Amino acid sequence: MVQHDPDWVLIYTSSLPHQINIVKAVLADNHIQSFEVNKIDSTYISIGEIDLFVHRNDEVLTRFLIKTHDL
Repeated sequence: MVQHDPDWVLIYTSSLPHQINIVKAVLADNHIQSFEVNKIDSTYISIGEIDLFVHRNDEVLTRFLIKTHDL
């Protein structure tokens, strides 16, 4: 899974790892595969974000789940 692959879309971004984990758990509960790209600076953890990607076929359902769960 490469982040530049057009089959994968950026669905969620956060600077808080626990928020990403919550979204990933909701997606996993609904059998939606996702992966994250952590761009948080290892020296200054307050700098950077984590991007969460899903397959484009799951984009609509994922956006619905994020909105429904108020994430």
